[in-house]
Amino acid sequence: MTTRTGVDEPDAVADPDAGTASRGAPRDPAEPDILCQGLVRIFSADGVEVQALQGLDLRVDPGELVALVGASGSGKSTLLTILSGLDRPTGGSAVVAGTDLLTMGRRERVRYQRHAVGFVWQQTSRNLLPYLTAAENVAVPLTLAGDLAAHERRARVDALLELLEIGHVRDRRPDQMSGGEQQRTALAVAVANAPRVLLADEPTGELDEATSVEVLEAMRGVNAELGVTTLIVTHDPTVSDHVLRTVQIRDGRTSTEVLRRTEVDEHGSERHVAEEFAVLDRVGRLQLPPDFVASLDLRDRVRLALETDHVGVWPDARGRDDEGRRP
Repeated sequence: MTTRTGVDEPDAVADPDAGTASRGAPRDPAEPDILCQGLVRIFSADGVEVQALQGLDLRVDPGELVALVGASGSGKSTLLTILSGLDRPTGGSAVVAGTDLLTMGRRERVRYQRHAVGFVWQQTSRNLLPYLTAAENVAVPLTLAGDLAAHERRARVDALLELLEIGHVRDRRPDQMSGGEQQRTALAVAVANAPRVLLADEPTGELDEATSVEVLEAMRGVNAELGVTTLIVTHDPTVSDHVLRTVQIRDGRTSTEVLRRTEVDEHGSERHVAEEFAVLDRVGRLQLPPDFVASLDLRDRVRLALETDHVGVWPDARGRDDEGRRP
């Protein structure tokens, strides 16, 4: 069955008591669940080529909860359509849940979309069937799978509704739910078949601030409880407050990452630490943060110096002097 997402509905599900199980390739804890290397996507229209992804690198390890943020046109939506199996990259490599997205054939693609990844889209119409209740929507992929007895399917549905704290809307259709309830139901549908990877496209884009927090906390709870690797693609910077790792995408490449952790000092007090890192690709390229470039007025070229434990970057003052002497 094909839903409004344009993706075939999942038709398999793991044991309802084994939340981290997957019908895809066996999970190796040492291997990433998402690995993109030098990913390129070029679109052509009316003889004009647009390079949406320009050698993007991304690694997400099993069980991670990561936010991918970026402005409109940065390439994040293109990346998501590739990771979801809805589009094919022009070049580079992308392996998700043990599946090579560049070489898989049609049957592999269907199996991948049914069993290896779950989806939560911004628009409710792409997540839920409007004529079914919350419980019925969650039961759809389980029923199509046919792997569980009726009482086991009911138990799985009940467990997911309880996990997402939406048991009170089990008998309501989407138009009888709030926006937050709709998205939490969509999340339950997405993980019903116990995928290894959950992809979320602007899951809070149509919600108010308070409801957005509820949905993001629900996603964090699912990630912790089920161990599903989760990538949230968004332009909303507040999402970063709910994840330990935020990846910034700019001009078709991952540019910076922010890692968060909690430390306890000698007095037993907790403090939250956030560190920003530039992403270095396989050939040694990195993007300096725009505020760094603006603050030092870096342009055209810079001077580098290799020190004992770091690399120094300076403006090319001599080049500017030469420029100033030009007629």
